[in-house]
Amino acid sequence: MDKREVIEYCLKLENTYEDYPFRDDRESVTMKHKGNNKWFALIMNVKGQIYLNIKTDPNYSDLLRSSYDYIIPAYHMNKEHWNTIILSDKCDEKLVKELIIQSYELTRS
Repeated sequence: MDKREVIEYCLKLENTYEDYPFRDDRESVTMKHKGNNKWFALIMNVKGQIYLNIKTDPNYSDLLRSSYDYIIPAYHMNKEHWNTIILSDKCDEKLVKELIIQSYELTRS
């Protein structure tokens, strides 16, 4: 998945919108819930790579990081509750979508 595909997938989830919260950065985008304005995904360009930060169950975070070399502790966020997926051709698209949904559910209320 690339950045646009992630955004489009997130927008298919109920009551979501994209936001560009950083005044001097029109490339980074957060995907948010309409009801509570909490973000469930942050997509940004870091040194030429697309990073997708998503919230995960802390009990699952270490397993993800040890199982997939493209999942690392969250870039510039709480590393207990958030992970970064470095998007590339080697990412499992089904897993990325599952993790987006998990993040969406964890941030709903």
